[in-house]
This record gives sequence, C-alpha cells and structure tokens, in this order.
Amino acid sequence: MGEPIGAEALDEVVRFTSELIRIDTTNRGGGDGNEREAAEYAAAKLAEVGVESQILEKAPGRSNVVARIEGTDPEAPALLVHGHMDVVPAEAADWSVHPFSGEVRDGMLWGRGAIDMKSMNAMVLAAVRAWAKAGVGPRRPIVVAFTADEEASAEFGAGYLADAHAELFAGCTEGVSESGGFTFHGGNGLRLYPIAAGERGTAWLRLTAEGTAGHGSKANPDNAVAKLAAAVARIGAHEWPLRLTPTVRAALTELAAVYGAEPDLDDVDGLLAKLGPAAQLVESTLRNSANPTVLRAGYKVNVIPEHAYAEVDGRVLPGGEAEFEATMDELCGPDVRWEYQHRTQPLAAPVDSPTFAAMRAAVRRFDPEGLPVPFCMSGGTDAKQFAQLGITGYGFSPLGQTAELGYGRLAHGVDERVPVEGLRFGLKVLDDFLRNA
Repeated sequence: MGEPIGAEALDEVVRFTSELIRIDTTNRGGGDGNEREAAEYAAAKLAEVGVESQILEKAPGRSNVVARIEGTDPEAPALLVHGHMDVVPAEAADWSVHPFSGEVRDGMLWGRGAIDMKSMNAMVLAAVRAWAKAGVGPRRPIVVAFTADEEASAEFGAGYLADAHAELFAGCTEGVSESGGFTFHGGNGLRLYPIAAGERGTAWLRLTAEGTAGHGSKANPDNAVAKLAAAVARIGAHEWPLRLTPTVRAALTELAAVYGAEPDLDDVDGLLAKLGPAAQLVESTLRNSANPTVLRAGYKVNVIPEHAYAEVDGRVLPGGEAEFEATMDELCGPDVRWEYQHRTQPLAAPVDSPTFAAMRAAVRRFDPEGLPVPFCMSGGTDAKQFAQLGITGYGFSPLGQTAELGYGRLAHGVDERVPVEGLRFGLKVLDDFLRNA
C-alpha cells in the first residue's frame, strides 16, 4: 500500500485546523451552541474528494457530520473515528492572540480548539482526502463522525446520533477519539505517549437542603444554608478509598518499568513518588471523586432562606457506581437531598487488543524512542455515548507536543496552541494507525 501523506496533506492539516478555529463553535451549555458552519465546512472538504456525508441535527444549528469509508477487507469490523466540533468559551482579553484567529506564530498554531479538538478533526479530514487522491484506503471500514455538544451533555451530538441514528454505526466494534497519543514529557528525556483505555464516569449532582425561612437575627436550628454547608464540607474533605481498575493497574505496571521502579501495587503512593511527572497520568484515576463546584442560597443578608442548593462534579471509576452512591448518601445525611443532573457510565477497554497494539506501533514508527503506555482518563468523552451501541472506546488523537507546552494545561486553558510540526506528526501517526488497524 502506498504512503498517501505527502506535502499537500501536511499543509492541509495546518490550514484546516486554522480555518476550523476561525469558526466560532463556542458551547456555553444549556443548548447554547451552533456547529452548523463547521459541519458544512467538514462536509464540503469531504465532498471535494468524492466522500459523501450527512449533516444531522436534533435542533437547528446543532449539527453533526457522519461519513463512511469502505475498507479493503470487507470482513473486518468497522472502526469509528469521532471528534467534536464545539469548544469551551474563551475570553479574548485574556489571550496573547485572539482565540478564534487560528494564527500561526513562531511555529505555533493558536486558538480555542487547537488541542481540544479541532486539530484532530483536521487530521481526519486531511487523511481521508489524501486516501481519496492516492487511491488507497483503510483495511477496516471507517465511520467518521464530527459531533456537536460534547462540551456540555452531548444531547445534541453523540447522544442524539446514538439514539436516533444507530444504523449509521452498524458494524463498528471499536472507536477512537480525543485525549490520547500526545507527547507527554516524563523527565530525563523520556517521551511517553499515553493511550486512553478507559474513562471515569460522569456524575454531576445537585444537592438541595430545605429549612425554615426566617429573620436573620432570630435563632433558627432549621437553617437550610447551614445544613447544605455542612454537607458540602464533608464532601470536600472526604478521602475516597483506593480502587485500582485493570487499565490503571496496567498503567502503573508499565510506568514502573519505564522508571526502573518496583511495581508495588500494595504501596501505590510510594510508587507514584518514583514516577516523576508521569504520576500525573494516573493520580486522578485511582479513586472516585466528588468536588463541590457551585453554591446557591439566599437573597438578602438578614433573611434566612427556605432552600439552599449546591452542585458537585462527581467522577466514578468502572465498577465504582454503588460505592459512589452509598458514600453520597452518607455524606449528605438526612438533611440534604442529592440527585443526578447528568450521568454517564464509566468505560474500560482492553490494553491487549490488536487495536491497542496498532496504536502503539503507529507511534513507534514515527518516534522510535517514544514509549506508548495505557492510561485511564479522569474525565470523559463522546465515547460514553457510542458505548451505548456496543462500541469500545479508546483515546487516540496523536499530537507532538514540546516539553514547555504540555497537554492538559492548555486544553480549555488560556493561549491554547499546538506546534505546527506536532500537527504534522499527529497526521502521520493517525494515518498509519487508521490504514493498518
């Protein structure tokens, strides 16, 4: 099979990323978003090389694009490649360059979505176009999906596609998307490439306390604010027990080997201390978590309100749902009611699969000294929605990053940017994986 990624594709991935960034697809939550222009852009780029796609919407402007590329092995199971088009808000006054400029400066491409995740979408477009022009294709059939609303609930994006258009994903057994395959600089010249094989589940909670309204100067043992504050303090101070999932065990074992440490899983805290910067890859996925994030109560200083509310960002490991719910019951106690605002399942994927091996091989082909390792994402992606269709999800959106930039610090952060050469590296790796998986 030929090598379709040449100078044209390497230029296109930079241009496409820049042009997608210039399309403001800010998702403010609560249904406030619009991905239509980005969807039309992606569909047009596919159509230029004869790849048909559909634009699908649950609500006007909340657009998704789906296309299918046939594989050379008709018996092979299909692979889903998905990326969201929406981005989180960005305040221009805080940035060194305008967040929707897509500017290339000093070898960097700047803008909201440069990492999360318009660069990945641009890589997919550039790769598919290169295949069409070179007359080559992937071994497995590939379904490409560019989605809306990932940065909120996915109600208008992957959730809608999974619920209303499951037939478009028929035959897909595995999927790949964001948050894996990027360069993680592990100290001492080590270049790690974490590949996600799991995600903690999302458990966004609303807490409600009720009491007796009254004058702020009067004694009131039935104070809703006091009840809520006590529960929130207990939640914030709670130390969740260690729970090692298979993916995290594999990550710790492989990282221990990289750093020449004894893989003592009976002393995880001691092991983390020996992993240098790479401890960041696992420390947030050792336990369930619940972080209070929002408080609402009252309307005047001398009025005790009848109701008080809080919101909590909970994250749950695979197999940890029952523990999470029992713990929240205990921490909230009898005076505070909790309920799910938004809930998605935790995910786990095998690290010994041929697909995972193909991702490792693609990274090593273009960085022979790089070290691909498995990890579990602390947050979540659209893979949770597609899991409803029986699709096993991995995080693999390869990207070359410098030690100075990092990855997690810039995603959703100010001055989000990627090295131009890192984009080109990512395209080569992704192309190799998609054609050979």
